[in-house]
Amino acid sequence: MSESRPVIVYDGECRFCLWSVGRIRRFDRNGRFEYLPRQTAGIEERFPVLSRSDFNTGLRLIHAGGQVDVGADAVYQIYRRLPPWNLFAGVYRIPGLKQLFRAGYGIVARNRHRFGRVECAAEACEIPSGERHKGASA
Repeated sequence: MSESRPVIVYDGECRFCLWSVGRIRRFDRNGRFEYLPRQTAGIEERFPVLSRSDFNTGLRLIHAGGQVDVGADAVYQIYRRLPPWNLFAGVYRIPGLKQLFRAGYGIVARNRHRFGRVECAAEACEIPSGERHKGASA
């Protein structure tokens, strides 16, 4: 996989997270992102910053230059690159809304395992075979 694409790192043991990333993948028709569950073997060696990450604060978007966006900020950065959502992503920058989105995302992230009954489209909650984690650590 290309090292120049931003990498979306998510909790591969969370059904809600798998569903959410499945939705992003459906809009990523041009392969703008690489997708990795945080449980992927060797991920902390590739991205040492993840060793200090608390995934209860949300998914990570790691840019090619090493910058990391977390939670709602990551979601904004992802959707601003995905048509047609890029047309609406700018609302995140409206004063007051960023804080509202961050607060809402934080509540969802902390409670994501309670959303285990999320209905998934066929493959939306499956990790592609090349990305299955080995020796998962919580």
